[in-house]
Amino acid sequence: YRDDDDINDVASMAGVNLNEESARIMATNSDLVGTQIQSCKDEPFLAAIPLHKRILETAKKLGITDVPAEVVTFISHATQNRLRTVIEKVTVITQHRMESYKDDEWYEQATDVRSQLKFFEQLERLEKQRKDEQEREILLKAAKSRSRQEDPEQARLKQKAKEMQQQELAQMRQRDANLTALAAIGPRKKRKLDAPGLLTIGGEGVGVCGGSQAGLGTASPRQYPRQKITRVNLRDFIFYMEQEREMSRSLLLYRALLK
Repeated sequence: YRDDDDINDVASMAGVNLNEESARIMATNSDLVGTQIQSCKDEPFLAAIPLHKRILETAKKLGITDVPAEVVTFISHATQNRLRTVIEKVTVITQHRMESYKDDEWYEQATDVRSQLKFFEQLERLEKQRKDEQEREILLKAAKSRSRQEDPEQARLKQKAKEMQQQELAQMRQRDANLTALAAIGPRKKRKLDAPGLLTIGGEGVGVCGGSQAGLGTASPRQYPRQKITRVNLRDFIFYMEQEREMSRSLLLYRALLK
């Protein structure tokens, strides 16, 4: 090796002259240098004719009479880029809102509102049950009374007790009828799972063969992954507009807050 050689210069060690290769490439593709190649047609995101009309209406107010087509295409692409940015940011906000921290080791639950609501619902249910039992006892006492002189209130209680007894009797008959029907049907049989590799089409089994093997295959039916849906609501958009500098004091935000 010469003194000016570098062991890290792999090209010179392999006998390749980069200057000659670059000159050869430039000479071969000289007609393509400086040209722009696109694999697909540049289609605007918005409709060109209505957008051009709107731009002309706005431009006339500012004293501009001519708007070229390149401006319309540029504004269409800018709108598409802006809309994509908004959707991406709002999607991130929605995912943060839907994220659960229960499995996080640093998560410590301070209050459980759901359990508190269930507790209050249970208290209300017990209170309602106690009141119903008290009312039932009053009605039963009124129905068993055999006083000769009955006031209208006593007659009303007796009529209500009679209706309650008829309703309970109807519920008992319905329950007995359901039990009899279930006993007649018999125990429910569990549905047998299909054999692996067996597809059911129109009630007939069709074997799936793999390679050169014949008969029923062992490959399971193709299962497509379910696409996860992210649902964005108005609160996510409001939070996004509050974080944006140009929209935090806009009229659109105040209108959204009033809804």
